[in-house]
Amino acid sequence: MTTLFRRALLAAALAAPLVAAPATAQRLSAAEAAMSRSVDADQDRSVALLETLVNQNSGTLNLDGVTKVGAMMRAELEPLGFTVAWKPMDAVQRAGHLIAVHRGKAGTKTLLLIGHLDTVFEPNSPFQTFVRKGDLAEGPGAGDDKGGMVVIVAALRAMQAAGTLKNANIEVHLTGDEEKSGSPHRIARADLIAAGKRADVALDFEGLVIDGGRDMGSIARRSAIDWRITATGRTGHSSGIFTAEMGDGAVYELARILAAFRTELPEPNLTFNTGVIAGGARASIDEGGSAVAAGKTNIIPATAIAIGDIRTLTPEQTARVKAKMEAIVAAHAPGTDAKIEFGEGYPPMAPTNGNRALLAKLNGVNRDLGLAEMPALDPLKRGAGDVSFVAEDVDSLAGLGPYSTGDHAPGETVDLQSIRRQAKRAAILMSRLSAERSTR
Repeated sequence: MTTLFRRALLAAALAAPLVAAPATAQRLSAAEAAMSRSVDADQDRSVALLETLVNQNSGTLNLDGVTKVGAMMRAELEPLGFTVAWKPMDAVQRAGHLIAVHRGKAGTKTLLLIGHLDTVFEPNSPFQTFVRKGDLAEGPGAGDDKGGMVVIVAALRAMQAAGTLKNANIEVHLTGDEEKSGSPHRIARADLIAAGKRADVALDFEGLVIDGGRDMGSIARRSAIDWRITATGRTGHSSGIFTAEMGDGAVYELARILAAFRTELPEPNLTFNTGVIAGGARASIDEGGSAVAAGKTNIIPATAIAIGDIRTLTPEQTARVKAKMEAIVAAHAPGTDAKIEFGEGYPPMAPTNGNRALLAKLNGVNRDLGLAEMPALDPLKRGAGDVSFVAEDVDSLAGLGPYSTGDHAPGETVDLQSIRRQAKRAAILMSRLSAERSTR
């Protein structure tokens, strides 16, 4: 698809939500109307912040770059009354996380805002620079997730200007390794998980999804869990394959397992993928997914390895699917053995009633802003994210960042007007939630 054609499609998609409902506000309070005006007045400042953030490379493994973006965000949050701390993550070979806390009125809800400092574009990527083209801007992380951080700042500024921030209890967690998480997660995500246990509501500022011309609300995100199968067999001359003495060999054992996955695992909201396979007399796949294999046509392969992932919607589905996979792997072909290992992965964010209630409140904001209602997004259309680490403990809503296309690839493009739309939604929603009594 040409860049020009992609932009034309983007412009058409962006226009649809804005004409689906009256453009004038309906039932905004005076403070909420002030927030809307503040976001509009600050739009140029928001775009300038986005440009500054994007032009600082912060690929996950560029630890110095991630730290510098953290310092830029500290400079935005401290003047808003947040106490900001940097949590180094040397223990998991990552830069660290920025944690900002705003203390408001006792007894009211605590909001947890989640975003991330890092991008997939390391310093060796040819895609490094912010380029504005009208209401669109290209740049590494322009949407994912530097645009999300800009929405956070724009919304908080609007709340401060309208006087609703002073009483709000808010924690902001900006992780430095969302795109390639440090391990183990019990260290890399300890602070985020603890914050989820304290919070009443979690709001995730990764990208807005537009589907069928409509802004969508994300009440669920699926897990992303890696797996590795290692099959072994007796090796020898190929003339002995399938005999009682030699058995089926490692490659056929692996093929049996993968064929059984394809026929026995399918169920709603589950996907499972085999990404790389290697087999032969010798075979290996390293942590980066590079495979090496060697053998001969007349030698029964001794080793076969496959790596892949599963994506599930609920913890119960995760447990059930893992058990099925383990049972399939354990039913060995003659003369073979196999084992399956699961990585830490990202947990799911299940579509709970609490999450649905949050979306209903966001749709109340939409009505009052004169925007179209946001239906719940099909979770098959959203990947995993950091909010999932807290979703079991707190009602959560995802997708409050801006709309972008081409994420994770050169040419990543953000719609700058969606920053304005999302910041208004977020500022009003956070102000309303912050005035509610805490249930903790």
